[in-house]
Amino acid sequence: MSAERPMVIREGRGSRIIDTEGKEYIDYLLGSGPLFTGHAHPVVVEAVGRQLEKGSSYLLTSEPAVRLAERLTEAVPAAERVSFANTGSEAVLYALRLARAYRGRDRVLRFEGAYHGQSDVMLMSNQWTAASATTAVPNSLGIPAAVSEEVVVASFNDIDGTTALIEAHADKLGAVIVEPMQRTIPPRPGFLESLRQATSAAGIPLVFDETVTGFRLAWGGAQERYGVVPDLCVLGKSISAGHPLGVICGRADIMSLAEAGRQGSGGYVSITGTYSGNPVSAVAALAVLEILSEPGVYEDLERRGRRLMAGLEASLVDAGIAVTVSGEPVAFQPWFMDGEARDHASLLGADMELAGRFTSLLLNEGVMKAHEKFFLSVVHSDEDIEQTLAAFEATATRLAA
Repeated sequence: MSAERPMVIREGRGSRIIDTEGKEYIDYLLGSGPLFTGHAHPVVVEAVGRQLEKGSSYLLTSEPAVRLAERLTEAVPAAERVSFANTGSEAVLYALRLARAYRGRDRVLRFEGAYHGQSDVMLMSNQWTAASATTAVPNSLGIPAAVSEEVVVASFNDIDGTTALIEAHADKLGAVIVEPMQRTIPPRPGFLESLRQATSAAGIPLVFDETVTGFRLAWGGAQERYGVVPDLCVLGKSISAGHPLGVICGRADIMSLAEAGRQGSGGYVSITGTYSGNPVSAVAALAVLEILSEPGVYEDLERRGRRLMAGLEASLVDAGIAVTVSGEPVAFQPWFMDGEARDHASLLGADMELAGRFTSLLLNEGVMKAHEKFFLSVVHSDEDIEQTLAAFEATATRLAA
């Protein structure tokens, strides 16, 4: 589809999405990640339909939200207590508010190239200079200039540089926030462990943004896959089945700052929202967790995802195209460049024009992906994988030509 005639979607079913012209695509976009169980999964549809008959929002705590919180505390290593929001952006904002309140400091350290939603602080990035010095600058208009004073930006996978920044700003840092797998860049061995050690030594809350990785990389998310437990954790769209959901969870002593009984005491952190924890989103998430808890789900995801990653790289390399495929089997990306995808700076030389052409050509072969990554769902079948591998071969040939 061209910019003059954008694609309009009619419906999605399972692993497929269909536009208003009747064209069907194998969907690896998955709504930018939330549809981990595919489109209109019958277990989710049934659960949501039953709840809608009982009402969609109460403001008061709902029984499904309680059950979801209990399930999350059982599954997520960091989750001693749980609270809900509507989006990943909200959940990040609330997690940082809790961390700052607990620490009594305002500044936040984040990593260049990470995405943590749309709050002002999380839209601050690095401005790289010839001398490799960095200055925090906004990625959007409308952000107050003063926000730049409250953000420190480090390079992912550079533990020496990050530790130096933590030590230099320790007396002002309220939190360190990281995507444990940054976009599609896995952590180098020892990076997250060392980050955990550095933040613990300084008494600074470590926040994992697992909006993408939670329950996707493993049942216990990146915390389980990489073996590092943060102080606070943000979850969201990986269990939402397309419904609005954000989760803030973590240490009881930090989360307790948001207890309603603290209001008026001067020691209260506000993290509320009218639709937060609404029963429709809660039952959708419970249904997703029911599906993900079935035997063999993660093993099948790992097997199919590794086939896709290997087939994607082989098709492009055999066609004489320089590429590195980075990520994990459930979320990965081809970077059209030589060398390793280790941090944001290492990706600046990637051929993004070629990446755009690859995405367009692949769409012509009936395979839809995000401009960046592929998301794998639990309903992508072996037949889907075979068709996608064939599409990789055809697309690589056309791209090389």
